[in-house]
Amino acid sequence: QVQLVESGGDSVQAGGSLRLSCTASKYTVAIYFMGWFRQIPGKEREGVAAMHTWYGSTYYAESVKGRFNITQDNAKNTVYLQMNSLKPEDTDMYYCAADSRMYGPSWSNGSRYNYWGQGTQVTVSS
Repeated sequence: QVQLVESGGDSVQAGGSLRLSCTASKYTVAIYFMGWFRQIPGKEREGVAAMHTWYGSTYYAESVKGRFNITQDNAKNTVYLQMNSLKPEDTDMYYCAADSRMYGPSWSNGSRYNYWGQGTQVTVSS
């Protein structure tokens, strides 16, 4: 099992920055992928960014490339999502996800991940 806890969501103005954190705890399995998704009710869940925790390779949605950066701190079992140049369309609930399987669908496919956090709200005003 893996418990994921997100934090860092807030309300900011367009052009501002936020850093989301996702800490994994109580896990008894290896974690291969950590990802960030966003979704509001009635909309499809969107993969924002992900990282292979062993190789350090990173992946981003086109909509956030150059603005968002995913990093990890292995000592703290934490993955961060640094979000810069925020836009109103980035407003969403952001979820952290973890995958304990070595192989699976594309990083942006939610079905790849078998553990999810509760979400943290990001609101960007114009």
